[in-house]
Amino acid sequence: MLEVSSIPELRAWTAGQRRAGRRIGFVPTMGFLHEGHLALVDEARRLSDAVVMSIFVNPLQFAPAEDLARYPRDLPRDRALAASRGVALLFTPDVATMYPPGAETVVVPGPAAARWEGAVRPGHFAGVLTVVAKLLNLVQPDVAVFGRKDIQQAALIRRMLRDLDWPVELAVAPTVREPDGLALSSRNSYLDPAARTRALALSRALAAAHAAYVAGERSAAAIERVVCDVIEVSGGLAADYIAVVDPDRLDPLNVVSDDTIVAVAARVGQTRLIDNIILGVGV
Repeated sequence: MLEVSSIPELRAWTAGQRRAGRRIGFVPTMGFLHEGHLALVDEARRLSDAVVMSIFVNPLQFAPAEDLARYPRDLPRDRALAASRGVALLFTPDVATMYPPGAETVVVPGPAAARWEGAVRPGHFAGVLTVVAKLLNLVQPDVAVFGRKDIQQAALIRRMLRDLDWPVELAVAPTVREPDGLALSSRNSYLDPAARTRALALSRALAAAHAAYVAGERSAAAIERVVCDVIEVSGGLAADYIAVVDPDRLDPLNVVSDDTIVAVAARVGQTRLIDNIILGVGV
């Protein structure tokens, strides 16, 4: 695996891959890799000939009171994991490389970014779309792979690619979970054993929603109530939102069907976790 941190080095490598007729896959991350990230690499390898992974903790997507400073980092471990999974090029830029002095242009998302995660974290998705746009421009991949756990992010990136006629295939890989159902997340490292046990209510609530749907429930309000009840009974979680929405614009629904998204965000102590389910698909 080759590791580069400068834009000229990255562009030279990708240009060589294209001259050789190789299809480039791309997996952007903020590091502290876990099996969820590595499953994205597996999918990118399946869809391409050579995989680029970026590791960059993007300051634009953190609000002043959020956890930028303490966001977990372990680049030596990440290098070893990326290499072991078959990443061909690891791109590790610093902040000055991604946002040189004087940089001021940002991607402004549409109305779908103002609800759910966007309502709780104002400005978050402008930061996400800006860094994704920059990385896609730098790597110029044939396919980019994102995880379903960040489902609103994936929907907004899909719309950006469509609206701006970006010639990149978007693949969204299923959420990877621990055997007990907890969705893998770098922020899980913040959880002590008791908090981790409480966090399991998120996946239990979503599984209950899917079971209700399979049993014939079609009311969005009823599906939301199922999720809310499981979270409330569990104790120790504070829900930011429970969203029952369509998969394109993330609009609230009255009646659910296959492909309806049920998404939840909750705080376990000081740690904020997100998870979701697609009705008809399951966790």
